[in-house]
Amino acid sequence: MNVLKSGEVVTLTVLEQQASKWILTNGVEELPLNASEVTEPLTIGDSLEVFLFVDRRGDLAATTAIPAFTQGEYGWARVLKVVEREGAYVDIGTSREVLVKAEDLPALKEVWPEPGDHLFMTLRTDRNGDLFGRLATEEKISELYEGAFEDMHNKNILARPYRLLPIGSFLLGVDHPYRVFVHESERKAEPRLGQDIVVRIIDVKEDGSMNGSLLPRKHERLSDDAQQILNYLRDVGGKMPFGDKSSPEEIQEMFNMSKGAFKRALGTLMKAGKVKQQDGWTEEA
Repeated sequence: MNVLKSGEVVTLTVLEQQASKWILTNGVEELPLNASEVTEPLTIGDSLEVFLFVDRRGDLAATTAIPAFTQGEYGWARVLKVVEREGAYVDIGTSREVLVKAEDLPALKEVWPEPGDHLFMTLRTDRNGDLFGRLATEEKISELYEGAFEDMHNKNILARPYRLLPIGSFLLGVDHPYRVFVHESERKAEPRLGQDIVVRIIDVKEDGSMNGSLLPRKHERLSDDAQQILNYLRDVGGKMPFGDKSSPEEIQEMFNMSKGAFKRALGTLMKAGKVKQQDGWTEEA
């Protein structure tokens, strides 16, 4: 009989109920399962698939919440919170948060993930059985990524950075595990680890990996005036009391541009679907 270990998904037998807990066994060891996790009636002798973890007291326990991936498997985990000296706590689909240690995150804290970002990782356990996350290595990505087709050129895909270097960012597709490299010349700023990014494919290589760009297409790029207005709008919370009806004096004082230039820039933003006007106000769309 195998020894039960933290981080495993196993099938155990229901031994008995004790107050608010069910006791499960593999015939040798016994583990508790909170009754609140049981959604269907249980009887003695039933088989139940559970995930094993070490609880806060250091004891081995079971949960019916099976994680999206286990040890040796890889998947996306949503970042719940980030603690400077500890790292990023992520959701793997169970009731227990898992820590990706600070030492495994980028050296620059400016590109650390934020809550809501996703990390591509697997699970590990330490000598005490505590779970922690381990980011996928470049070697592992090379094994897992899917080759792209030539017709991917100039298409947009949703991807997330999994490796950040001064020379560029390595991304993995969200819907399909495409591997995309974005050279530093093809981005305005370095993205965060695990950030959702829409990347444009600019080259498909023979091995199926791709090169991408985070810069807008030429026809999508905003004029300096339009970008200035959009930046101001975002700085003030997405809504401003300036529009087509504003006086030339107001526009000149606030934006240092003529009313004609202001209207042209505003028209560009409206055509691009970035802003809308209503009741004398301009709002971010």
